[in-house]
Amino acid sequence: MMMNDMAQEAVAAGGGRKIGEVILDLQNISLRFGGVKALTDISFDVRKHEIRAIIGPNGAGKSSMLNVINGVYHPQEGRIVFHGEERKEMEPYMAASQGIARTFQNIALFKGMSVLDNIMTGRHMKMNAGLLSHMLYFGRAQKEEIEHRKKVEEVIDFLEIQSIRKTPVGRLPYGLQKRVELARALAADPDLLLLDEPMAGMNVEEKQDMCRFILDVNDQFGTTIVLIEHDMGVVMDISDRVVVLDYGKKIGDGTPDEVKSNPEVIAAYLGTSH
Repeated sequence: MMMNDMAQEAVAAGGGRKIGEVILDLQNISLRFGGVKALTDISFDVRKHEIRAIIGPNGAGKSSMLNVINGVYHPQEGRIVFHGEERKEMEPYMAASQGIARTFQNIALFKGMSVLDNIMTGRHMKMNAGLLSHMLYFGRAQKEEIEHRKKVEEVIDFLEIQSIRKTPVGRLPYGLQKRVELARALAADPDLLLLDEPMAGMNVEEKQDMCRFILDVNDQFGTTIVLIEHDMGVVMDISDRVVVLDYGKKIGDGTPDEVKSNPEVIAAYLGTSH
């Protein structure tokens, strides 16, 4: 089965999913590094349960925008409203505690640790027992460990990586490492999941699997997803709405069909078909 056919079938299967209210509103975001403008006056929103894609050429500002959303970068101008509350000087750990998780363009896993232990780190923000309890492993810490391990095992089953759960991540092929990184993000039970090029470097079969998992996460868990991806076939098949950036500016925003027919987007990025 070709990837776009698979994606369309998965979308159809999840047709009962309802897009909800705005949960993330980015208003007039501008980001500079010295005299270099990374983002200029960008506004768009993200609605509950949707898959919102950000596309654009290399250097368009896509990853910078994700870094703004989860607090790695602080824009010089603009407002970020998450779940109805304006966020000022947000740090990554604060974003994580408020329900934002992400994966990275370059895999950020602990290569010497097992798949299971890597995914367990995604539960760190959910743990409440004190350091001494965890060091001695008694009482509340022991109970927490059991509860968090159960959630991690559910994620492992969901992403079909049971057979590699004890394998050091560094021994895995690239496509499986990307799946483990997704698992770690899902272990945090995010309301908003940020995916930075989740299919980069994958072969066709690996892309098919990742595409299916992203759709299932959105459909079965109800997780809102913002994703950066260069594979336009995937983007146009699985996204509810697409925002297009070029040289740090927004040049398009709408449904996949609207974006595909936008003359400015075609000229800057998609190109004309012959």
